Amino acid sequence: MVRGIYVSAATPGSGKTLLSLGLADALHRRADRIGFFRPITSAATPEEDPTVIMLRSMYELSAANCRAGMTTTDARALMAAGQRGEIDARAVEIFSEIATNCDVVIVEGTDLIGQDAAVEFDLNARLANNLGLPVLAVVGARGLDAAEVADAVDVARKELAAENCSLLAMLVNRAEAENVAAITAAVRPGVHHRPVYVVPEIAEISRPTVGEVAGALGLRQIAGSPELERDVHAIKVAAMTVGNFLHLLDANDLVIVPGDRADVMVATLASAFSPEFPVPSGMVLTGDLPPDPHVLPFLAHAPFPIFASSNDTFGTARDVSAVRSEIHSGQRRKVAAALGAWARNVDEDELLGRLTLPRPATMTPLRFLHELIGRARSDRKHIVLPEGSDPRVLAAAEILQRRDVCDLTVLGSVHEVRELAAAQGIELKGINIVDPLSSPLREEYAVEYQRLRAHKGIDLARAREVMAEGSYFGTMMVQLGQVDGMVSGAANTTANTIRPALEFVKTRPGVRLVSSVFLMLLADRVLVYGDCAVNPTPNQEQLADIAIASAATAAQFGVDPRIAMLSYSTGISGSGEAVEAVRQATELAREARPDLAIEGPIQYDAAVDATIAASKLPASEVAGQATVFIFPDLNTGNNTYKAVQQSAGAVAVGPVLQGLNKPINDLSRGCTVEDIVNTVAITAIQAQASGTTAKEL
Repeated sequence: MVRGIYVSAATPGSGKTLLSLGLADALHRRADRIGFFRPITSAATPEEDPTVIMLRSMYELSAANCRAGMTTTDARALMAAGQRGEIDARAVEIFSEIATNCDVVIVEGTDLIGQDAAVEFDLNARLANNLGLPVLAVVGARGLDAAEVADAVDVARKELAAENCSLLAMLVNRAEAENVAAITAAVRPGVHHRPVYVVPEIAEISRPTVGEVAGALGLRQIAGSPELERDVHAIKVAAMTVGNFLHLLDANDLVIVPGDRADVMVATLASAFSPEFPVPSGMVLTGDLPPDPHVLPFLAHAPFPIFASSNDTFGTARDVSAVRSEIHSGQRRKVAAALGAWARNVDEDELLGRLTLPRPATMTPLRFLHELIGRARSDRKHIVLPEGSDPRVLAAAEILQRRDVCDLTVLGSVHEVRELAAAQGIELKGINIVDPLSSPLREEYAVEYQRLRAHKGIDLARAREVMAEGSYFGTMMVQLGQVDGMVSGAANTTANTIRPALEFVKTRPGVRLVSSVFLMLLADRVLVYGDCAVNPTPNQEQLADIAIASAATAAQFGVDPRIAMLSYSTGISGSGEAVEAVRQATELAREARPDLAIEGPIQYDAAVDATIAASKLPASEVAGQATVFIFPDLNTGNNTYKAVQQSAGAVAVGPVLQGLNKPINDLSRGCTVEDIVNTVAITAIQAQASGTTAKEL
C-alpha cells in the first residue's frame, strides 16, 4: 500500500518547506522510492517550482515522480468559476500517477498567503481527504509568544478535525530560539498525547547570499572574488566619513557605496586584509559611477565580490533589503542548516513510527551517503581536522556543523584559519579552533610522545618540535581520548596521515597491519574493495589480515560480508606463485575466522556473476554473490577501483583505514568538500563502535 503525508500550513508564513525537506531526507533513508507532489504552485509554471527542482536534484527523483500540478493563477480561476472539483480531480490524477511508482509520497500544500488564507486552508484539508493522506500541520511561530503559539496549535487541531482530516502530527516552526523551551512547555497535548516538535527560526536560511542579491537586482560583477555563496548578514550604506563607517562595519555586511567613493573602497579593502578587522560579504558600487582607475587594480584582489549598480544608493539599499532567501534555492549551506535544524528538533524515528513504511530492498549510493550522516549524528562524536589551512576542510566543517553531525576541532593558526574562512565566506561558529604552536596542550602532548618514543631516542626538545605539526598533534588528541577520531590528507600525503598513528596509536590486538578499503556504491548495492591504498605487495598472512579486517568494516557499514580472495584463476583451475599465495591466504583467513564466508582463489567475474559462478564453483556460498573483494596487490586494487568508478559510474567512498586502535582516516589530495564530509561521518561511525566518548577539551 502506498503511504503519503500531506504537509499543510496551518498559519501563514509557516516555513513548511523546511519540514518537507526534513521529511524527504528521513524518508529517503527508509524507503526505496519516494515521490513529491505540490498540487498548486506559486511559480509561473509547474515546471518552474523551485522546491520540485531542488528535490529532484538532491534525491535524484525523476520528473514523473517529483512534480507540481497547476499554478496558483489557474487554481484561483477554477475556484472563481465554481470548479473546485476540477482542482481535486487533477490533484488525485497526478498523485495516483506518482503513487504507482513510489512507496511513499510527500504532498506539500499551499502557503496561506494573501487575503484568501481561510479558503486555502479549506482547500488543503479537502485535498488531503481526497488523496487519503494524513496531515502534518505546520504552525508558524514567528512574532508570537508561547501562549499565542499554543492557542494556534489548538485552533489548527480543531479546524482540521472539523474538516474530518486525519492528523499525523503538529509541528511548530520559525520560533524565536529563546522561546523554544517555553513554547514546548505551553503547547497542550492532543488526543493521542503525541509530542509537538518545535523548530526555531534559522537565520542562515533566510539570509540571502551575495549571489542571490546580484541575481535579484541584475547587478554586474566588476571585480573581487568569484565566490557568491557568502551570506549577507546586514546592509551598510557608506554615506559617512571613513572613520565612522569602519566603526560600524561588521563581518559579512554588504557594503553599498557610491562608485566615486574611493576612500570607502580602500578602507573596506584594508579591513578585509587585516585579521583584526571584519571582512564584508560583498560591495555594491552605485550610480553607475566607474571607480577611480587607480583604485580598480586593488579592487581586483578583493577577497569578496564587487558589483556595479545603475541605481542610486538609496534605491539600491531599498532593493537589497527586499531580497529574501529560501531553502529551495538549493544551496548546500542552507540545505545543511535546514537539515541540521530538523535533526536537532524532530525525533524522526518517533514521527515516522506513526506510519507503516515498506523496508528498502536496495541500497542506492545516495541513500547510503544519507544514512552515513544519520548514523554519525545518532551518537555524537568529536573529530579533529588537522588541515585548517585548506579551504575545502573549512567548507566541510561548516556543512558538518550546520547539519549537526558531530563536534569538530580544526587545527591551525586561529588568526589564519579565521582569515581564510572570512575570505571564503565560511562561518565557523560552534567549531573549536586550536593552534598546535600556542596551545597549552602541546607540552602535555610532547611529554607523552617522548615517553612513548623514548626507545627510539626521542628527547623532549624533539618531541616539542614534532607536536607543532598538525597531523602529530591531532593524532595525539585521538590517542589521549580528547577527540574520538581524525580525518587528514586533503593537503598532505597518506604517509603523513598514517605515520603518527603507526608510531603511537598502533594496531588493534591481533591485527598485524593497517590496511584500507573503498566502499564502492553501485546503482543498487554497496561493495567493499581492499586494499586499494596502503599495502603495495601484501604477503599471504597480510592478505588474510586484510580480508578479516575488511569483513569487519563491511559489517560495520551494513554490508553482509561474503569475501572473494581475487586472483587470475578460480578454484583449482590454475597454478603459479601468485595463485598459490592467494590460496594460502584464503586458508589462513578461514582458520582465523571459520564463521566468515570466504572463497579463493576466485576471478572477479565468478565472484559477481551467478551464471559464471554456477559453472566454475557451483558449491560456493560466495561465488556469484560476493560483497567484499580482496585484491592480491595494490597495483590491481587501485586500478580496479578507479576503473569501476570511472567506467561503471560507481561512487568510491574512502579510503577507509582499518586495523588501528583508534579511528583515523585519510583523504585524497584531490578530494571534494563532499568527500571530506562523508569521511568525517565514516570516522564518527567507527568511533561509535569503540564505545568510548572523548573528554572535554
